[in-house]
Amino acid sequence: MYILRSASLNDLDDLFDLSHLMLFINLPQDKEIIKSKIESSIKAFTKPSKKLWENYYLFVLEDTKAQRIIGASMVHAQHGTENEPHYFFTVSQENKFSASLNTGFIHGTLKLGLDTNGPTEIGGLILDPDFRKSEKKLGKQLSYVRFLYMAMNPTKFKETIHSELMPPFDNEGHAPLWEAIGRRFLNLEYHEADVLSRSNKEFILSLFPADTIYMTLLPIEARNAIGKVGEETAPVKRMLESIGFKYTNEVDPFDGGPHYRAKLKDITPVKDMFEVEVLIRDSIIKSDQDSILASLPVTDGGFRAALITGNLNKGSPVKFIIDPEEARELGLTEDFKTFATYL
Repeated sequence: MYILRSASLNDLDDLFDLSHLMLFINLPQDKEIIKSKIESSIKAFTKPSKKLWENYYLFVLEDTKAQRIIGASMVHAQHGTENEPHYFFTVSQENKFSASLNTGFIHGTLKLGLDTNGPTEIGGLILDPDFRKSEKKLGKQLSYVRFLYMAMNPTKFKETIHSELMPPFDNEGHAPLWEAIGRRFLNLEYHEADVLSRSNKEFILSLFPADTIYMTLLPIEARNAIGKVGEETAPVKRMLESIGFKYTNEVDPFDGGPHYRAKLKDITPVKDMFEVEVLIRDSIIKSDQDSILASLPVTDGGFRAALITGNLNKGSPVKFIIDPEEARELGLTEDFKTFATYL
């Protein structure tokens, strides 16, 4: 059985182990930083700040049989403020034409921009590679649980949801756009600049080129990486596009990874959310079972959810019948009303 829930301090060691599976800025290989992220998340779930940018939500996926955390995903209620703007390159084009030569060119361009009243950002999705082929679609569960929570608590988030995807890296792990632009103006390694930007963004505005950058002047490797995603990120891109996210013609100024956005109310799992009465009964029809991603009862102010299997009755009210064995595995002892969406 797999449970999705808000992170607790008991998850610290497992999350630290998870951080070693890949170089991941949202889950760094630093136990103290991970601990501070968990503490911040606990506060956001139980007593969120009215200053949305202070609220970070960390969800974990627990394998209850193995009793360990195998994945995580995150939400930042607001990404981009006066003190810490959201920076991006706008991707556009410029037409050049000479009448005397009867010749013209279309040049791709990049222009630095910023947003001081930014959207809600989703990110930080990581899943133990051993579980990526699961028929339970665990990666999708980790992604969708954030939308379920936001759909249940829309006032805690902005109207627009933002996602930044990872671009392709070269064989040595370098970001081609960073090598072409960032390194020339900052004299830092890509990951050094990325870590620094999490706490200090002043250097971006001060040192990055403010005028139009013509892609024609960039190496072909850099041009080909702008707005593209790496092989491992391609499934995430397809999933986002399938539920309503669209490319904004903006990219990360460091690595050229594409930015995707959607209105919260227009995201498919948000639109599909419904109220349901979950009933624990022996009378399950095995040949007619559905699965829904449902929020589960909590007593500590946190959040729990799971992909549950049973019989769906779409009457009014909607009812979902699960058998006692599954109820025991989920820690459920009585019927309850909740909210759910389809996976």
